[in-house]
Amino acid sequence: MDVSMAERSMSADEIEAEMARIQRLREVLVRRESELRFMMDDIQLCKDIMKLKQELRKIVAVPDAEKTKKHRQREEKLIQEIHQLVQKRDFLVDDAEVERLREQEEDKEMAEFLRQKLSVIQRAPKPRTAEPPANKPSISRSGAALIKDCCGATQCVIM
Repeated sequence: MDVSMAERSMSADEIEAEMARIQRLREVLVRRESELRFMMDDIQLCKDIMKLKQELRKIVAVPDAEKTKKHRQREEKLIQEIHQLVQKRDFLVDDAEVERLREQEEDKEMAEFLRQKLSVIQRAPKPRTAEPPANKPSISRSGAALIKDCCGATQCVIM
């Protein structure tokens, strides 16, 4: 006895819409990963900046009369390092903003695409038949499936 896949099968539009939903979910996860990486980078940069600022405060607290050449050189180096890290963080924040705007545009485009696909699927009638149509795949108890294209020609046999 054959078990029909027709009752559980999806139309091409439904498959395409499901694929779009899965793609969207993948994009959301990739975006979230990107956001988390940004947050980790930002946290690390802030920690580095705070560490350098602490060291700078100690040097600045030393009275000018007591500062050695080494103190002054280290103070200057710390200021440069802090400046570089702040610039790096600014670049990171700017890059994140550009990415956010690009993602917003992608979201609008995807929402429109899904809205169009879902409206097509909702308007299409779903045929329900007891027998699988000739061009729908079926699975026998042996586990073999003949997959046919819309013209009825056999594409492959799955064992």
